[in-house]
Amino acid sequence: MNTTIRQRVKDLRALMAREGLDAFVFPSTDPHNGEYIPEHWEGRKWISGFNGSAGIAVVTMNEAALWTDSRYFIAAARQLEGTGFELMKERVEGTPSITKWLGMKLATADKPVVGVDGMVNSAASVQELTEGLRAEGGINVRTNLDPLAQLWTDRPPIPLDVVSIQPMEYAGESCASKLARIRKCLTQIHACGMLVTALDDIAWTLNLRGSDVHCNPVFVSYLLIGQEKATLFVDPRKLTDEVKGYLKREGVRVAAYEDVSKALAAYGEYNILMDGNATNHTLFHAVRCNRVDAASPIPAMKAVKNDVEAEGFRRAMLRDGVAMVKFLKWLKPAVEAGGETELSVDAKLTALRAEQPLFKGVSFDTIAGYGPHGAIVHYEATPETDVPLKAEGLLLLDSGAQYLDGTTDITRTIALGPVTEEERRIYTLVLKGHIQLQLLKFPKGASGTQLDAVARKDLWKAGLNYMHGTGHGVGAYLNVHEGPHQIRMEYRPAPMLAGMTVTDEPGIYVEGKFGVRIENTLLTVPYRQTAFGEFLQFETLTLCPIDTTAIDLQLLLDEELEWLNDYHRMVYERLSPCLDAEELAWLQEATKPLVR
Repeated sequence: MNTTIRQRVKDLRALMAREGLDAFVFPSTDPHNGEYIPEHWEGRKWISGFNGSAGIAVVTMNEAALWTDSRYFIAAARQLEGTGFELMKERVEGTPSITKWLGMKLATADKPVVGVDGMVNSAASVQELTEGLRAEGGINVRTNLDPLAQLWTDRPPIPLDVVSIQPMEYAGESCASKLARIRKCLTQIHACGMLVTALDDIAWTLNLRGSDVHCNPVFVSYLLIGQEKATLFVDPRKLTDEVKGYLKREGVRVAAYEDVSKALAAYGEYNILMDGNATNHTLFHAVRCNRVDAASPIPAMKAVKNDVEAEGFRRAMLRDGVAMVKFLKWLKPAVEAGGETELSVDAKLTALRAEQPLFKGVSFDTIAGYGPHGAIVHYEATPETDVPLKAEGLLLLDSGAQYLDGTTDITRTIALGPVTEEERRIYTLVLKGHIQLQLLKFPKGASGTQLDAVARKDLWKAGLNYMHGTGHGVGAYLNVHEGPHQIRMEYRPAPMLAGMTVTDEPGIYVEGKFGVRIENTLLTVPYRQTAFGEFLQFETLTLCPIDTTAIDLQLLLDEELEWLNDYHRMVYERLSPCLDAEELAWLQEATKPLVR
């Protein structure tokens, strides 16, 4: 692999020399600014060998570096070894920004030029890069070259998987109704239309689903919404006659995917909303009319689940909980018998989920990290890293599934046998934060940043912290990561509203030893109306026992112990009708009330 990466970089540098470029920047995104992307656009992974979901690779004529965040420091260091790429740890003191680094490396170049592919970089990111490089001595930026088109000879094609209709029994609102609401929002900000580039926004708006992106039921396309008409830009080979007829009835025209740039140039309305943070640079600058550079209204609309979607989540969580109980009942005896590994337990859990009705696949690649691997936040076991499980220590298992009526995301940290006092203490402190967030009552409109400290309070008191967010939105049979709301330390102004799904997943990671994370998916629901306004609370959607064998009961407050017992009572009551006698006996033991 490392020899292959070095050859790819060598070939890139030869191309850069022919094109008069001094550096090239490879982001993690695609033309739709996706977090998870089709293989066709995995250029950063191809050039560097790093396969994490977040990172930017930069190659100059003599050096190469990759920037990524704390979730991937350990994994990136291993994957970049021997490639010639230097790991740059974002938000760590002493790590230069990409523009500062390029300024230093190109300081002696004559009229240096940095290349980026305008189709896979957002307009805002290109603008930021351009301004930053200009400040570093007048370095220019070129945006009209995709080196992968020439160098990546076995590049995977853009997927051609067939699109399907998401029925009203799961969607809860028609495409025509959603388009009308979107147009109303556009009118309120004096925009005549908008270009929708985010694949999950398109799927939600049109009540369509696809399979073009691993784990995400979306399809490669653009959607141009005008005052009177809407046009879906998609490869027509992806549309069945049924879908074509459905789109026609909903008032949506169809055009070729590659024609979107020409359509923007010919767009005849007075102005168009285009979010520079979400729209790629090339399409952002393809329009000739006035631009309204504002955020799309769709993510905020999509984040608030209707009653049908909320009920779908409850049904999906019930089936997912059944699969989890079957798995957890099997796990410890299987580990004690020997022969189980991180990969084998992943396969077992996926197989049990696949037995459930409406299962459509996993919602992300399972994180099964045993012992020290649990300290790697986004660890993914491979045949090279896979380790056997022993009847001791902690297994961190973060997994989820896609069902036609909902998306699940759950983490359980499981004591496979005896644990150390350090493991027990940290497990309990993480559990306290997990519970405190679910106990919280808060005013409508509070941001996730304001809620975040509640989950960290006891960890901070102990001098502990985690660098990832505490919670993210979850799609309704859509992407497992959904915004705009988040619960995290960094400021996110999006308000928390009734109907929003969000995860609750604090964690602590002790490098070289173990990791602990406990996660439920929640639904934001009304709490009460007072003279001070409307207050909200969380309904816990996830139905699965939390391992009690690693808890230090003396560290739990009375209200935390009461919450845990109440939660386990609910889990037992909801799941018990779906289990056989042996599974029911196991669940009864796993959810029995705890007493000091």
